[in-house]
Amino acid sequence: MNFSDELVRWYNENKRDLPWRNTTDAYIIWLSEVILQQTRVDQGLPYFYRFVEKYPDVTCFANASEDEILKLWQGLGYYSRGRNMLKTARIVQENFNGKFPQAYDQLIKLKGIGEYTAAAIASFSANEAKAVVDGNVYRVIARYFGISEPINSTAGKKIFQATANDLLNKKIPAAHNQAMMEFGAMLCKPKNPACGACPIREGCYAFINNATTTLPVKLNKIKIRERFFNYFLYTDGDNILMNKRGESDIWANMYDLPLIETSSLLPLDELLALPETVAYFGNSIKISGSAMVKKHLLTHQHLHVRFITLSQQPIRVKEGWVFIKVEKAKKMALPKVIFIFLDNFLN
Repeated sequence: MNFSDELVRWYNENKRDLPWRNTTDAYIIWLSEVILQQTRVDQGLPYFYRFVEKYPDVTCFANASEDEILKLWQGLGYYSRGRNMLKTARIVQENFNGKFPQAYDQLIKLKGIGEYTAAAIASFSANEAKAVVDGNVYRVIARYFGISEPINSTAGKKIFQATANDLLNKKIPAAHNQAMMEFGAMLCKPKNPACGACPIREGCYAFINNATTTLPVKLNKIKIRERFFNYFLYTDGDNILMNKRGESDIWANMYDLPLIETSSLLPLDELLALPETVAYFGNSIKISGSAMVKKHLLTHQHLHVRFITLSQQPIRVKEGWVFIKVEKAKKMALPKVIFIFLDNFLN
């Protein structure tokens, strides 16, 4: 039995029962693939169910507002995924009469759909012979064949895609791709892989050479940016002062609170004495509380977040700051760290 046959046999006996595996509907598969990008299955599954329930087809999705999509997306992070999904849904509605395309060549042209997602949708919905390469597949191939080329290098991406293409069982590409991904997720895991239960370990380079901890190789290109966010909360009970974010930073076009960002974590008295703080809140700022600094982790950024509750209205309102009804604010799509704070404070 060859490599593909062995993995497909293992997959058929051990696969998880996931809802998007019981359909060839390209729209449903697209939903699942985008939601699960950089998201664990157990975390993404509730979001998948909520989206399918509220938007059962691409026409319903296309007719939604951006704020409705982002509100449902709240807590998943990487909000650009939600925005791109809405753009794609509207393109599909307009250019494909509301029928989500299945062909790789059509899918790859849509917003937010890269090579991996296009191959996944095409193979799972139409059995198109396109090899899927995600993090799980990279890991399986690197370990089995002993490939030490970094998976995130230009040369590495070409090598792994070419290897995946050679391995692909073109008679059953959907089952093959699902098997490769599931095998990496459940057995050939990043840490503590279950080599004892692996059906292909006898031919695996990493198992034979005790190299499961060193493969795959990844270049460390991520530089973490430390940022210090000082949020100011003012509400008169009926209205709350909020800030509309711009397009060029995290949480683009979403709402948070009036913010003063500093280059380091300042003592509260030094923060309140900053010229920018004084310009908007005056020399003798009246505060009723200051929450402890919380660390909010994003992929490339670590946010150190502090909330300061004001007992006075700002003497000057900065551009982008706007008063919003408290009841409306509770229903808006907000960054997770803001939502959690307001949910505790306003309820």
